[in-house]
Amino acid sequence: MTSSSNKTSVPEAKGALNRFKMEVANEIGVPLTDGYNGNLTSAQNGSVGGYMVKKMIEAQERQMAGK
Repeated sequence: MTSSSNKTSVPEAKGALNRFKMEVANEIGVPLTDGYNGNLTSAQNGSVGGYMVKKMIEAQERQMAGK
């Protein structure tokens, strides 16, 4: 049995995560589309994921600090 780590833990959050991904890609200038993105480099795709994680950590830190 194989399991994918690419599955959303909360299926209802999938749409919000996709919108967040597109927002981040737009902010950092990566031409991400809803469909096929095989024309992008792994560095471009990785920068989107990395920046998403950075923003989520910052939001969680603000929440934990009570701000």
